[in-house]
Amino acid sequence: METTATTTPTGETGGPSTRMASEIAEQPAAARRTLEHLLPEQPRLRDLAGDRRRVLLVARGSSDNAAIYGRYLLEVAAGVPAALAAPSVATHYRARLDLSDTVVVSVSQSGSTAEIVETQRWARECGAATVSVTNVADSPLAAAADVALVTQAGPEVAVPATKTYLTQMVALAVLADALAGEGADGLAADLDRVPDAVAGLLGADVSAASEALAGSERVVVSGRGLLLGTALETALKMEETCLRPVRGYSYADLRHGPISVVSEGLLAVLVGAAHGPLAEPMADLVRDLRGRGARVLGIGGTPSFADLCDLHLAGPDLPEAVEPIASIVPSQLMIEQMALRMGLDPDNPRGLNKVTQTDVTG
Repeated sequence: METTATTTPTGETGGPSTRMASEIAEQPAAARRTLEHLLPEQPRLRDLAGDRRRVLLVARGSSDNAAIYGRYLLEVAAGVPAALAAPSVATHYRARLDLSDTVVVSVSQSGSTAEIVETQRWARECGAATVSVTNVADSPLAAAADVALVTQAGPEVAVPATKTYLTQMVALAVLADALAGEGADGLAADLDRVPDAVAGLLGADVSAASEALAGSERVVVSGRGLLLGTALETALKMEETCLRPVRGYSYADLRHGPISVVSEGLLAVLVGAAHGPLAEPMADLVRDLRGRGARVLGIGGTPSFADLCDLHLAGPDLPEAVEPIASIVPSQLMIEQMALRMGLDPDNPRGLNKVTQTDVTG
């Protein structure tokens, strides 16, 4: 395994080299502000949920990856059945569902994506209580929700979502903590550690990782459980920022067929948990992939996982329930540097806009 030193990517003036890098560096403060702003909303969330038994999460893109984390956390830490919605059920099929026992949580950085706004409206018409997670207080999504969880990331200029994605996960963890039943271990103390853990990752030396990725034509990314959203967000960020087709898989899906195409020349990026029931299986996956000829770049995980990887980036020192909030930071750093090595502008990826609209009328 290649080890890393500590450095901070900078431009010629000594500051962050891109807006994306600047916004990555703002995340500790953004996480702290978001916690301070949203924790007082927990009594309202509990009152809104009442006897409702389910949560349905509505999102697209990076917000969808945050929602995947929220789904796992709601079930694992709060004991609340949760699922991801298919917005087209509302916007195209116009199905009528009984959502009277459901809290629908709509997640959108801008709060203006028409498909998400329309789906939230549909959910309310179907009897759901509605919660929005957005970074814009006066957005249509926030205005129409029963409770609006407004993240405090501040304006995000770079097209790739970084601080808005991380603060969405903070908001979803606040929600899960609010909905946890009696006897459940609270997340508040662990959440309080997140901003410092994020800050501790900002100086990671990602040069070897970004160089390996920039030189690899075939890349897959995998994670499992609470870290699955982090893996999928890493793959998405690599695709949209570096214009490189990358497949993101859950550990289980990778094992169920796609692993047959793993061979020499492939670089596998594996996001591992440092604790929990899925930590050691990721080490087994490293052995399997390397045995098939792939190189492995690991992020986080256990010491045995790190030792097995060809390249490794340290993850946060946090309990598994909140680890994913900070575990995206090494990926963000290496992808920003990967784009620069490829001669690309990570702030303005080709063909992308900050707010993506999906047709809602069919």
